[in-house]
Amino acid sequence: MSYSLNSTLLLTILLAIGLFFFLRASSKDRTTVVEISSSQKPVKVLNGLYEWLALRGWKQTGGDFSQRILIFKGQVVSSKFLAIFLGILGGFGSCALGLVIIQIYPALGWWPILLGLIGGPLSGMVYFKKSAREEKFELRLINKDDDVMTFLRLRAHRDELISLENELGDTLELKSDGSLFKTPI
Repeated sequence: MSYSLNSTLLLTILLAIGLFFFLRASSKDRTTVVEISSSQKPVKVLNGLYEWLALRGWKQTGGDFSQRILIFKGQVVSSKFLAIFLGILGGFGSCALGLVIIQIYPALGWWPILLGLIGGPLSGMVYFKKSAREEKFELRLINKDDDVMTFLRLRAHRDELISLENELGDTLELKSDGSLFKTPI
């Protein structure tokens, strides 16, 4: 086996590993806990949050009055465009692996190219099934009954919390430590 075939095989395998980890990351749980405060009264802030969550499709499914917790659930829908795109990438990647295998083992004929028929649909289906899931949004009121300010602890998907802070930050005068906008690297 020549040096160029070895390096091509290695790069093709690395691309397959990259696709695997991308598929795994697309379905990873990104639940985050953040504490926010507002200079407005708790009733106004909770009503604003409730309306915003209802507009985004979240349904209140429970809570605990004694612990001041509200729980909302929502369904995350898979992106059909991304599933098709990943299917195409997986198909081309599998065909590329098949071409490298043909170069290394010419006695196999053209059969390894058929790996594209397996890799393409498989990668699209894996993304589509794993990324569709039910998510929870937990909201806990921390402050006492008669406080003028509001202190909340929110537990939800990181992207949902960023959207909340961007869309309601000015209206409800929400303030957090800013950790949502920092990259984890």
